[in-house]
Amino acid sequence: MLLGTLISGRNGQTRLGRWWPRVRPGVTLLALAMIALSSGPATASAGSDNRLQVSGAGRTIIEGGTGGDSPVPVMTVLAFHATSQGGAFECLALAPAAATGDGSGRFEVNAMYVTGTVSSVSVNGHTAVLHGTANVTGIGKGHNLPFTATVQSGGPGTTVTLEISGLTFHEILLEGEINIKQS
Repeated sequence: MLLGTLISGRNGQTRLGRWWPRVRPGVTLLALAMIALSSGPATASAGSDNRLQVSGAGRTIIEGGTGGDSPVPVMTVLAFHATSQGGAFECLALAPAAATGDGSGRFEVNAMYVTGTVSSVSVNGHTAVLHGTANVTGIGKGHNLPFTATVQSGGPGTTVTLEISGLTFHEILLEGEINIKQS
């Protein structure tokens, strides 16, 4: 009964009927604003989304190894993490001491080591692109070299492409996982 009195006026006209036309545009705008705020972008860059996280670690093999007519296989140990605030990138490339025969299956020679900081990251679907600078020993050696690492989310079979020192390395993840999260 009390609820009926609050909703209806003395002459039977609802109180809702008197004030609703005046507040309806404001409620509609508020609802649209809430929907817009809750909808995140399909892609995010380091400067625009503090909730972006890209991380991964594992073992990879470089497609085509050292290349050339007699390619030697190259395995890497890869680890990285990045948010919109920055991050770190590590990649150690190991080659066998011998191209064939005894020792050719033991990846013990440090062919290249890339250690750097991630300065920006962008995401498009299941792909993240990390940019930064790194110090490199071995192949392509140098200090404060720009790099780009393009990573796909997933486990074994997913890919990583590292561009540094004018070189491009296409890698396939053998063990480990790469995660791309936007929340």
